[in-house]
Amino acid sequence: MKLNPAQNDAVHYVSGPCLVLAGAGSGKTRVIINKIAYLVEKCGYKARHIAAVTFTNKAAREMKERVAQSMGRKEARGLWISTFHTLGLEIIKREYKVVGLKPGFSLFDDQDTLALLKELTEVELEEDKDLLKMLATAISNWKGALVIPDQALKIAKGEQEQLFAKLYQRYAQHMKAYNALDFDDLILLPTLLLRHNQEVRTRWQTKIQYLLVDEYQDTNTSQYELVKLLVGERARFTVVGDDDQSIYSWRGAKPQNLVLLGKDFPKLKLIKLEQNYRSSQRILRTANILIANNPHVYEKKLRSELAYGEPLRVLTAANEEQEAERVVAEIIRHKFVGKTQFGDYAILYRGNHQSRILERALMTNRIPYKLSGGTSFFARAEVKDIMAYLKLVVNPDDDNAFLRVVNLPKRGIGPATLERLGNFANEKKISMFAAIFESELNHHLAAGAMKSLYSFGKFIVDTGEHATRGEPVDAIKELIRKINYEDYLYENSTSAKAAEMRMKNISELYRWVTEMLEGDELDEPMTLPEVVTRLTLRDMMERNSEDEAGDQVQLMTLHASKGLEYPYVFMVGAEERILPHQTSIDEDNVEEERRLAYVGITRAQKELWFTMCRERRQFGETMRCEPSRFLLELPQDDLIWENRKGKQTEQQRQESGRSNISNLRAMLNK
Repeated sequence: MKLNPAQNDAVHYVSGPCLVLAGAGSGKTRVIINKIAYLVEKCGYKARHIAAVTFTNKAAREMKERVAQSMGRKEARGLWISTFHTLGLEIIKREYKVVGLKPGFSLFDDQDTLALLKELTEVELEEDKDLLKMLATAISNWKGALVIPDQALKIAKGEQEQLFAKLYQRYAQHMKAYNALDFDDLILLPTLLLRHNQEVRTRWQTKIQYLLVDEYQDTNTSQYELVKLLVGERARFTVVGDDDQSIYSWRGAKPQNLVLLGKDFPKLKLIKLEQNYRSSQRILRTANILIANNPHVYEKKLRSELAYGEPLRVLTAANEEQEAERVVAEIIRHKFVGKTQFGDYAILYRGNHQSRILERALMTNRIPYKLSGGTSFFARAEVKDIMAYLKLVVNPDDDNAFLRVVNLPKRGIGPATLERLGNFANEKKISMFAAIFESELNHHLAAGAMKSLYSFGKFIVDTGEHATRGEPVDAIKELIRKINYEDYLYENSTSAKAAEMRMKNISELYRWVTEMLEGDELDEPMTLPEVVTRLTLRDMMERNSEDEAGDQVQLMTLHASKGLEYPYVFMVGAEERILPHQTSIDEDNVEEERRLAYVGITRAQKELWFTMCRERRQFGETMRCEPSRFLLELPQDDLIWENRKGKQTEQQRQESGRSNISNLRAMLNK
């Protein structure tokens, strides 16, 4: 497929900074891929000196695959295509000494972070889940804005913010002692390092000679700063973004970074991609008219050369149960008439809670579906706990696994003990587990703490020996029994039913491990270390896979739908208080909700339905519903409100009848 003139300009402009303002469905990934090939094949850049960054592992994988197909795998070798966080991790790995880390540092995910914060703040926050989440968000936002604990203490206003700043400092000290980093550190540390260390900055600017950034509107302060430090004064870069699709302000994303570029790089060349290859003209017209209600620094208007297309439909239901039934009935009808596939349909909603009733209606009608963004098996806390025990048994030097389970279930080993143990291990340059058996540790810890640590260490060593003696299945069974994990679940779950469900997950994991250890006619028996490695890999793959769907109706939030496209789309809950969301109305942030509606509309290629209820149950109350203001902002001549429908003409009725009869015949003749 040939590039259009704007895409062509974007590919061939390489002599300075370039902003490609790319509307939905305008072929921005093609621009990035063609530009990488052009830099290597025509401009003399070596692949290893080019980096392209984006926001998700899935997008990075797809881009890698498409570049390899376009240029050939050999030519693409050495090219750096990754997420921002993977790039940050790579910089830290190569510069860990300058950052002040030991090799083999641990990575904390959000659950690990929350667990540590809960321990560190038992006195101040009393395990209040809402406060803990607020603290985790505050720390994440500070890091995203490049604010270190000392600065946070200076700028914190009000009692709660000052307390959070103190707790941020405490958290940072413990992370240092644990030789651990969290997700936000992967951007914060490299950015501060490049900002303050001339030698490291020069090294990375020499290494990355041309930088491409996708989804630039989703960058936060620290990511934008990292981009500026990597490109330096030569400013050889291309960023691709769309201010109308910036829907992540709650994660610190700043669409104004698009505007800042022009100020920071006065020679910035702006190229607009306005031709959409995805949607009908009618869908684009409604999207353009909706988004024109938001203020813009850069004006752009999507256009399509496809047909004008079907009107958009608004379906009304009495309540959310009927809404789900109507969507399912419409999918069955539409699929029957149009001979389509289930995989052609997507149902988009504003909040995850809306999916449950839709799932039930799809299941009742035996319609296959895929729910994006559900919790994967390995992300469940109980599975992560037992996996951490197994990781520690096969590799006692895994500090991350050690920290997760050393006091779980509780053994009286608190954060103060672990901080001292971490500092001692750092000095000795050994793992925290190995440090337990050092005689000098006595001088640093109280006798009770020493005793608890030593008996935990001995238990892990004994389990490891039991597993190595050729009885790994028994060793694991014994491990789960000895730590009283079932009792722990019953004490810490919201209900006995929840504890039972969680124990079922442990049984499932145990079944997998047993099958892999014992082998079958297809697979050889494995050792316990092999099993743990295989399951860890499966976990990582599962987290990144977002599997290709097969013939299933897709269910997902509007946020999760960004970047995807489907022939037929249902946007459910097009009501005030849902879209736009009540919180955004209260906080006067309706513009972002309008961008979210715009993202939803531009997912549709051929047809689009909105649904709304007359009343809806929320928080135990039945509330009257009003149509979303966004529905009223759309061009009404492109919409059919089914409850305001004019009568069908005789000709329309006959045509519709004929089409249904011919489809019935086709089905009967199969």
